[in-house]
Amino acid sequence: MSKNYFFRAWFYFRTGWSTYFAFIFAAINTLTVTYFLAIEQYPILHSIFPSFIIYVLIIASISIPILVLIGYAHYKRSSAFKAEADVYIEANPHMRRILSNTEMLLKLFDEITISTVKLSEGKKLNDDEINKLINIKKELSKYIKDNTISPKNYDDDKKEN
Repeated sequence: MSKNYFFRAWFYFRTGWSTYFAFIFAAINTLTVTYFLAIEQYPILHSIFPSFIIYVLIIASISIPILVLIGYAHYKRSSAFKAEADVYIEANPHMRRILSNTEMLLKLFDEITISTVKLSEGKKLNDDEINKLINIKKELSKYIKDNTISPKNYDDDKKEN
């Protein structure tokens, strides 16, 4: 696997920026702007929030639980996260390969388990069962040979969809 250090660094930078720095910066900016441009200008609001620190504490105590519930709903109660995960798997050749590998392995494990149980009971495999295992072996060998996560295969998969 070739490593492109520039794009890896770019990815890490964007992740750090969007997940941590931009989030914290946006929260501080929003609190500062709303307090000093809105709260201080209206006496009734200023009486509720007499200082910036009190404003931050009250807003944080209300908004953090609400945002936690919204995040929970996003992941557990809406179909939005499922759609995001579907897009991620469709667009990422590594994830699609893992999914394909899992499907192939489950089929293989099922047949191996059936055969192992039968053999452990002292029974012999009949010709159909042996042929089925041989066919799975051939299918697995072809799968290993043909399935890669190269850009060529990725582009071919995109054309099929």
